[in-house]
Amino acid sequence: MTGPVDGPHVDRPGGFRAGRPAAGRGRSGARPERPTDRRGRGGQRSAGARGRSPDRRSVDLPRQAAYQAVAAVNRDDAYANLVLPSILRDVGLVGRDAAFATELTYGTLRHLGTLDAILTDAAGREVARIDPPVRDALRLGAYQLLHTRVPAHAAVSSTVDLVRSVGPGATGFANAVLREVTGRDAEAWVARLAPPLETDPIGHLALAYSHPQWIVRAFAEALGGDLGETTRLLIENNERPAVHLCARPGLADPVTLADEVGGAPGAFSPYAVYSGGGALGDLPALTEGRTHVQDEGSQLVAQALAVAALDGPDGRWLDLCAGPGGKSGLLGAIAAQRGARLTAVEVSEHRARLVRQATHNLPVTVLHTDGRAVGSTPKLAEGHFDRVLVDAPCTGLGSLRRRPESRWRRQPSDLPALTRLQRELLAAALRAARSGGLVAYVTCSPHVVETHVTVTEAARRCGVPVDFVDARPLLPEGMPGLGDGPTVQLWPHRHGTDAMFLAVLRRS
Repeated sequence: MTGPVDGPHVDRPGGFRAGRPAAGRGRSGARPERPTDRRGRGGQRSAGARGRSPDRRSVDLPRQAAYQAVAAVNRDDAYANLVLPSILRDVGLVGRDAAFATELTYGTLRHLGTLDAILTDAAGREVARIDPPVRDALRLGAYQLLHTRVPAHAAVSSTVDLVRSVGPGATGFANAVLREVTGRDAEAWVARLAPPLETDPIGHLALAYSHPQWIVRAFAEALGGDLGETTRLLIENNERPAVHLCARPGLADPVTLADEVGGAPGAFSPYAVYSGGGALGDLPALTEGRTHVQDEGSQLVAQALAVAALDGPDGRWLDLCAGPGGKSGLLGAIAAQRGARLTAVEVSEHRARLVRQATHNLPVTVLHTDGRAVGSTPKLAEGHFDRVLVDAPCTGLGSLRRRPESRWRRQPSDLPALTRLQRELLAAALRAARSGGLVAYVTCSPHVVETHVTVTEAARRCGVPVDFVDARPLLPEGMPGLGDGPTVQLWPHRHGTDAMFLAVLRRS
């Protein structure tokens, strides 16, 4: 699963920084009402408030771009990594201004829960009752005040200008709320609003580090109840992650690629390169198919399947959930070196096209079909494949640092349907493997229901005999914090990767 990437993190004139992570209350779905601040002044609802763009004459371009991106995410369920680049192109932002807009966008989305809790207190009413355009502008303003080095007067005045352009009747309200926010720094606001750590540790961490409580609880459970380590994970989720590239074996050299991007070779994956920042769209190695953007953890779990010891034939590989093609691209390159061939299965037509693009000129056959269809077609015959990868659809809780909006969209109610699908896909993968063949089950989520519970249940119910293979020796020697096995859970705060889970099974 290849995640979105933030832009370069550089200081803008006047200075800004990524601030202390903070988290908080979920957003209500209540119908917006006319905002009124605690001083009794009402913000008038603007005509055409839904989707109104800021007036370029009164708002500087970086803040305008950030507002448009945040509004699209909150209004249209857009993804920041998809909408922000086009917005930056449309308004002509590059360099430091583009970096500032990126920092405002991703920072605001990461800290949204805590910002909303603070704005609720400062305004004297729930943020859900503030007109959406004004609410998004206030979120950007509060983020600048609490988590950047932008001077308070500049953050307030620029946000009021932004509100004037998207909700003209609410400028007095916005000014009053932001003045209230300036009365405390981020730590003081958390101390005021968060429940005590001693009596409600999950609630405290949720508000302090801007994650929904159910996600904090899931992380804590996966980490064995260690609240200190849970805190470190939450902090890491609120930091801007480095962009990871995969130097495809046989096609690109990691050291040479690192020089091209001004970065460095990865710490663990032999194919990983950490980008030095800046735009990668015109990188020749990307356009020529010699590399692709892929988190190092994603590379490691794919490589683990390729290096696991296997008796008998080893030429037929299967990627059962291949879109958008990152793992297929890496496995296809490895297969090319070893005389093997990969079949990549993807149920979505659009994502199947992405897999074809990602595996062009590699020994990969792409099938647009449901991975659960094993046994229904000769191309997906039972007992046919030597190595099978199941990169199962999941909540994506392991990549929240790259997808800041996901933490506010996912709900516990998503789990039953996802875990049922995961079990079905893993059972299909086990049927597809030949006797003695290997299956790697991977999720970008550490939630125990999506990891240990799914694997255990699928192995028990699949109808074929299976054994667990210890996955730890399949990862680079000396890699720390891999646990007791046989499965492996990677973590952002331990390994600098997304929180990828890996289980390897052998059909016996």
